[in-house]
Amino acid sequence: MSLKSTLAFIARRLVAMAVLLVVLSFAVFSLVHIAPGDAVDALLGGRPSSPELVATLRKQHHLDEPFLTQYWLWAKDALHLDFGASTQTTLPVTDEIGARFGSSVLLGGYAYALSLLFGVVPGVIAALKQRQALDRGLVAGAVVALSTPPFVLGILLLYLFAVLTPLFPAAGKGEGLLDELWHLTLPAVALALTVSAFLLRHTRASMIGVLNQDYVTFARARGIATRRIMLRYLLRNALIPVVTVSGVLLTYFVTGAVLVESTFSIGGLGELLVQAAGTSDLPMIQGLTLLIATIIITANLLTDLAYVAIDPRIRFERRS
Repeated sequence: MSLKSTLAFIARRLVAMAVLLVVLSFAVFSLVHIAPGDAVDALLGGRPSSPELVATLRKQHHLDEPFLTQYWLWAKDALHLDFGASTQTTLPVTDEIGARFGSSVLLGGYAYALSLLFGVVPGVIAALKQRQALDRGLVAGAVVALSTPPFVLGILLLYLFAVLTPLFPAAGKGEGLLDELWHLTLPAVALALTVSAFLLRHTRASMIGVLNQDYVTFARARGIATRRIMLRYLLRNALIPVVTVSGVLLTYFVTGAVLVESTFSIGGLGELLVQAAGTSDLPMIQGLTLLIATIIITANLLTDLAYVAIDPRIRFERRS
């Protein structure tokens, strides 16, 4: 794929991302007006009201303006990452998200790397050793891990490696990158094990499908080195569906690890979103929803670009 076509593809996707974010932002902003009761009641978040506070909220959120004008003013602030103040803590939403964003991203990236290590590599080995004892053992272990919720694995790991054998910290975030990674090891493993079991089975099935193709048989008959067959024929073709799945998993790791975050007292974005939903903190919900949507859209773009890195035969040019 040429540099020009790659840049053209990225430009088209960025335009599509912008349009999608505009649509999502309009839907998210409408939550204030869709919520039962007056918009001020939703913004109060259960706090006691007074005429002065109601007047302040109406002026601050331009509730006396037409609906589209309100959205335009809110969207301009959102472009500058200003989503107002949380109705529960009265702190700026951006500050609240920023305080938790780093931990969630670090935990998500750590768990994602571990899931690829624990899922793709054993999946390739299982496919190459199919119907042998190693293959059956790996598949059986994957079934057990896939059947166990991440928070249950988290509690088990917490008991084994933080209480019974105190090798890792039981809770907290740590200070400094290495200390943070050390604190996040158990929750990252708890998140990764279930997902890596899914990746293992997915990788194994994909690899077996490629192993049975005629071009692999012909490559072996021509005497091509096993390592070259593995890299050029097997992995390049088998990992494309795995990349599709892993791109979605990265988003889940960053924003969806609510129970694991609670188990290890990490306090990430997932836990913050659940708290905001439970207390009807609409400014916080609006900010987190747009952030999660941006992460999902970006992950999909990176996944598409990863296709080209794995297999240059894939082209994104428009076809007649």
